[in-house]
Amino acid sequence: MRLRPFILSADFDYIKNWITDERTHAMWSANHAPYPLEKTAFADFLDFIYPKYGDCPFVAAADDGTIVGFICCSINPESNEAMLAFVMIDPAQRGKGYGRKMVRLAAEYCFSMLKADAVQLNVFTSNERARKCYESAGFTERHTTPEAFPFGDEKWGRCNMIMKKQDFYGGRT
Repeated sequence: MRLRPFILSADFDYIKNWITDERTHAMWSANHAPYPLEKTAFADFLDFIYPKYGDCPFVAAADDGTIVGFICCSINPESNEAMLAFVMIDPAQRGKGYGRKMVRLAAEYCFSMLKADAVQLNVFTSNERARKCYESAGFTERHTTPEAFPFGDEKWGRCNMIMKKQDFYGGRT
């Protein structure tokens, strides 16, 4: 698997149908991205998050070139922590280890290219499958905010997870 920059004209048609309902959309983007995903609105969203948060979008391609994932990476220069966000795997490709591999590649990018000391991400506590994926990739819970996000008549907790550079590299940095 490899990560490469997301190219709207080449990649949007692969990811546009991965989010099929409002609940999945809320789990993925906390309703920051437009729903349903439409090309122009998604391009506007990406144009908005880069200057505001520094989020750079990437896709993950399997060894055969098939696009299997989407992820954004950013760095906070003050804390020197990177952030992974908007993590999405093609539903037809789930359960094959692609999520773990993509998150690990993104973390490696953050450590090696962005020179981050740590990488963090947020996951809703009701998204247990994603949380287990991130744990298997090496992330650990830093803190959880209960009832942080309302969705319909539910309130989802938000778990902030972190991976430190020395842990990623097994004590070598």
